[in-house]
Amino acid sequence: MKFQPDRIDALAIQAHGPGWLVIAGQRYESSMIVGADGRLEPWPCARHGDLTAAHFDALATDGTEVVIFGSGERLRFVHPSLLAGLIARGIGVETMDTMAAARTYNILAGEGRRVVAALLIETGVK
Repeated sequence: MKFQPDRIDALAIQAHGPGWLVIAGQRYESSMIVGADGRLEPWPCARHGDLTAAHFDALATDGTEVVIFGSGERLRFVHPSLLAGLIARGIGVETMDTMAAARTYNILAGEGRRVVAALLIETGVK
């Protein structure tokens, strides 16, 4: 049996830990949006309690089929009203802690799915 490393043609999350992510060789210590289509940008939210519907509406792009929401170091759901815009567009939403969201994003992106990950890295929280 021949083993070969997985090759992801989409933007991949290469490493992660509490409070940080490595994407495309760059370390990030704040919330990020990562898309299989190459989208990589800061997600302007530093605390779970500060999330609004606008934060989630900004994730909807043409062709996105699923959003993976990484809720921080532990699993925390947001009020369904914050996700209403995504759901109304027919975009699926899955919530998990940020570490699990990073791994799930890589799997879905590697399968060629049109996925966006919104990864919350809380800053200034003790």
